[in-house]
Amino acid sequence: MQRPLAASLSTALALTAATVLTACSGPGPADTTPPATPTGLTAASGSSTTVHVMWEAATDDRAVTGYQVLQDGRPVKDLPATTVMTDITGLAPGSRHTFAVVARDAAGNTSPATPAVAATTLRATAEDREPPTAPRTLRATPDGTTAAVLTWTPSRDDTRVTAYDVHQAGVRIHTAPGTATTARLTGLRPGTAYSLTLRARDAAENSSPDSPPAELTTAPAPGAPANTSPRALAATSADGEITLTWTPPETGGPVTHHELHIDGRFATTIVWGAAPPAGRATYTFPAQAKPGTTYTLTLRARLSDGTWGDFSAPRTVTVR
Repeated sequence: MQRPLAASLSTALALTAATVLTACSGPGPADTTPPATPTGLTAASGSSTTVHVMWEAATDDRAVTGYQVLQDGRPVKDLPATTVMTDITGLAPGSRHTFAVVARDAAGNTSPATPAVAATTLRATAEDREPPTAPRTLRATPDGTTAAVLTWTPSRDDTRVTAYDVHQAGVRIHTAPGTATTARLTGLRPGTAYSLTLRARDAAENSSPDSPPAELTTAPAPGAPANTSPRALAATSADGEITLTWTPPETGGPVTHHELHIDGRFATTIVWGAAPPAGRATYTFPAQAKPGTTYTLTLRARLSDGTWGDFSAPRTVTVR
């Protein structure tokens, strides 16, 4: 349980050596190769003033460092390489626009722009304060090492559902049209556990409650070891405390140490010693935050070779 490297000759030699070293340590060849054009560009309006733009990550001989989004041929957003989706806001209701994306590398080389795609914002409607119902029966199926397919039962709304937003640990990672009941997620990490939720949205930007979570673990990369994340992590809160329960990974021996991370930062090590509990493990700790605070929690186990295993799927909990 936790309490978890002769005068003129040498001078000439030194000067020669310095010249050689300078030549060897100088900058390498200039980077003149632009990134590839991003692929998979889509644009869809989820409200009367907003268009959601998404694309697949571009490739480069060194590294892509950012993207520029074009609206009607003009730059409107510069984004880091880690971002492959964005909302273009402040548009007029019922207006048609075209969108394209350009990739950039550290040397300033830019890719050709993607073929432009068009989207028309929704017509303005009367004031709508009623959110859609939560999507139901969300299911997630791994599709190789870096993708997954989601399916769900559609939500209901008093006007109409215009978009579905996929969230991972409280962060939106994908948006699908309001008519969709399936979506394919890309850019996931191999051998990683995810816990995904879905929200429906209408033209007035009212969002539904989250669907029940759907869990999946992507396939490991070829030659990678089996996933070693703790399974079925659950988190609850009551009386200012948070209680975690989970099933330790199967590592061929007892798992005596787990690391707890809160909001992506190390928090503490949970230690049981030589005799960890059999089956489900439980750990309770004071929240040290006011009620209503929401945390995202993950766990990983120390393996028998002394290394730390994979992180569990994240769980969010609100302090009560």
